[in-house]
This record gives sequence, C-alpha cells and structure tokens, in this order.
Amino acid sequence: MSERTHASPQGEPSAESGGSMTDRDLLAVRLGQLARELQHETDTSATLDAMVSAAVELVPGAEEGSVSVVTSRRFVDSHHATGPLPQQVDALQTETGQGPCLDAAFEHQTVRINDLRTAVRWPAFAARAAETGALSMLAFQLYVEGDNLGALNLFSTKADAFDDESEHVGLLFAAHAAIAVADAQKQDQLREAVATRDLIGVAKGILAERYKITPEQAFLVLTRLSHDTHTKLREVAAELVRSGSLPDQDADTGR
Repeated sequence: MSERTHASPQGEPSAESGGSMTDRDLLAVRLGQLARELQHETDTSATLDAMVSAAVELVPGAEEGSVSVVTSRRFVDSHHATGPLPQQVDALQTETGQGPCLDAAFEHQTVRINDLRTAVRWPAFAARAAETGALSMLAFQLYVEGDNLGALNLFSTKADAFDDESEHVGLLFAAHAAIAVADAQKQDQLREAVATRDLIGVAKGILAERYKITPEQAFLVLTRLSHDTHTKLREVAAELVRSGSLPDQDADTGR
C-alpha cells in the first residue's frame, strides 16, 4: 500500500476529498443535541472534553481523539485525550522531532494519514506511532500563534479508517472546538491579569505602609525597580509579597 498523506487549508477538505457528504440531517440533529448539552457548561475544559468525546463518537472511523498543543514548534502535549493512545503518539512527536503537528499541520490545516506503516514523510515518527497501534490519523488545525499550534486529532487502529465523510464531520467539530479553545485562552489570560493586578495591589500596600507613601508612589517604586533589574513587574511584586523585601536592592521611594 502506497503512502497517502493529503492536506488543505483550514476549514476545507483535504486534497483527497471528493466532496461527497452523507447523513447531514442526522448529524445536524446530533450536533444540536450536543449544543443543548453544553449550553449551561461554564467549565471550558469540560466543554472540550465533551467536544472531543463527541467527535470520536460521531466522526466515522474515529476510535480515539485529543487536542494537541504544540509549543515552540517542538513540544507536543495531549489535552482532553479520550485514552492513552493520543498521549503516546504526541510524546513520540516530541521525542522524534517530527510528525503531523510538528510539520504539515503548520502548513496545511486538514491532514489525513491513511496508513502510518507506509508513511515516508516522517519515517522516525510514523513507524513508532504504528507500533503503538495508531494506523490512521485525521488532524484539524484549531489555531496557530507564532510557533505555537493547537489541533484536534483523531486516531484509528485501522488503516484507511477515515474518508470524505469523516473530514466533513470532523471539520464541523473543529470549528466548534476552535471557539472553545479561544474562549479557554481568553479566560486564562483574564485570570492571569486579575491575579497579577491583585498581586501588585498587595505589593503596593506593603510599600505604602512601610515607607508611608501613596499607592501611586508605591507603584512607581515597583515599576522603577522592574526596569532597573530587568525583572517583570509581576515577579518584583511576587518577591516582595513572598519575602517582604524587594529583589537585589532596597526600595528607593524617591521622596
């Protein structure tokens, strides 16, 4: 069996797709049910867990799935995995330095691999991935930010498990998962911003009390020290809150 690895832009079928789509009404009903199930879900992580599980349930040929997160074009981690297989495959991509998420998925957003045993594009990865039991893969890019990538990956222990209908259904799930991932990132950024604000507020209070200065002056102390020591403002505040002293030098209140 010859290698067949095909890819195409985000939101579009792969180059192998003939464009055939079946059971649209049934799929629409099931997606509607899933939307109602998730309507009141406020935990984004739980939403993605449910999304990946539903993708495995509904995408023809899928047996396992996960959201893979690639950082610095090198390190691949599995999130929301339905079993150990996706985690093993992602670990191999990091170990070998090659694989769909580390190569093709940055260039092509829909990737179908019909048989990893015959795939020559990633020789070190493909052979070992096949040994884990994964023979077919279907990957959909969720986002790319610089050298970081998020992808919805589906796996099968059978060769040629995925077809055009698999891509059609998977693309619908990928679109919803991309929104959920973006929401999770925004929530993480918001939580980090709130935590940083609170931390700086505590540090300002410590300085204001210690040196009898205003909160505005205390903030200037923190920012000046951050600049002079080439240390992030959050880290300066964290050190003050943790140890009661500022890093490298005593505070200059400027009074």
